[in-house]
Amino acid sequence: MTRLLPLPILLPLIAAALSILTGRSRRVQRIIALTTLTANVAASVAILVAVDTEGTKAIQAGGWPAPIGISLVADRLSALLLVVATSMLLAVLVYAIGQPGAERNHVGFQSVYLLLAAGVSAAFLTGDLFNLFVAIEMMLTASYVLITLGGRLDQVRAGMTYVVISLLASTLFMATLAYVYAATGTMNMADLSQKVPELPVGTRTALAVMMLVVFGIKAALVPLHFWLPDAYPTAPSPVTAIFAGLLTKVGIYAIVRTQTLLFDPGDLPLGLLLVVAAVTMVVGVVGAIAQHDVRRILSFSIVGQIGYMIVGVGLFDLAGMTAVILSLVHHIVVKTALFLTGGLIEHHGGSTRLERLGGMMRTAPVIAVLFLVPALALSGVPPLSGFPAKFTMMAASVTRDEWWILAVMIVVSVLTLISM
Repeated sequence: MTRLLPLPILLPLIAAALSILTGRSRRVQRIIALTTLTANVAASVAILVAVDTEGTKAIQAGGWPAPIGISLVADRLSALLLVVATSMLLAVLVYAIGQPGAERNHVGFQSVYLLLAAGVSAAFLTGDLFNLFVAIEMMLTASYVLITLGGRLDQVRAGMTYVVISLLASTLFMATLAYVYAATGTMNMADLSQKVPELPVGTRTALAVMMLVVFGIKAALVPLHFWLPDAYPTAPSPVTAIFAGLLTKVGIYAIVRTQTLLFDPGDLPLGLLLVVAAVTMVVGVVGAIAQHDVRRILSFSIVGQIGYMIVGVGLFDLAGMTAVILSLVHHIVVKTALFLTGGLIEHHGGSTRLERLGGMMRTAPVIAVLFLVPALALSGVPPLSGFPAKFTMMAASVTRDEWWILAVMIVVSVLTLISM
């Protein structure tokens, strides 16, 4: 079963090359992409079943032993997120093929989209920090192209901001990797889990904070969030949907993976992390309420929901991390659905500006319901998926006697419902 681990990475890379070679035939490109992503979903499900029944799976690429070679590792967390991610990638591709826009108008969409899929899979399966950097760069390289498809001036302007911030984060990531290697002599996460605790406390704290900043930029934590509300609304609907559903969640996954595996609670500024989480929630939901465009409302709400997830990291206990994982799965699906429905709203109403829309419960009741259900789920209305995630997070804050963050979460949940 370990032989399946490279497939979610290799299949999209091979398919991307084939898609380039068959660029003159849109039908062949679509068949290649749909077949590949369907196979990716099947491989991901098989990996999850194997990990759940037999335990963590690992493979060393090229036969080089760890920690020297490239390690691919799947445990329950990474396998679960891989299944959700590959399923959303397939769903969004089907949507993109059915809707007029980016996929139909740009011959390179399929190949770049497959490269993005390979990067997402690699980020969840990699077993060392350097290859996590490579996986994120694969995602970003594809996203630079996808976010500017169409070539409109507002797209290019927002895309440039996104590129500059991403390159800054990547440079900081490389510097962090250099410090990690200088301090420990390894990049392998399993090896680091043994060597990092042996470092002086100050060094551990410095490395933990550097990783939080790097991945915080990727995840759009306040005050590192300002690129997201401008970049996402300008991209084509399918692109925005997959960005909203997956890219920031890879940053959260990286935070959870590195902070829980490499560091102890005493190494982290947990109080400051809770404050950052609270500010992120408030800024996101207030920004969403202030908007009059469906896409911008949904973009700001991403920031607010990221704050919820960081609360779980700040609590740094089993209940908090459980809530983070629930939130990750819930948010990937719900936010992707909301942005896809936002594309349907724009296609039906001719705009995403609220003042130009209205009465869609009568004129397009299916679209109205498709938006209503995930909107209520995002707000945490029971019994939808957002409720157990938020309830678990709130229960964890009560257990830790963090009553002030509980109050913030309750207020933000009400405001989220208002914005939705």
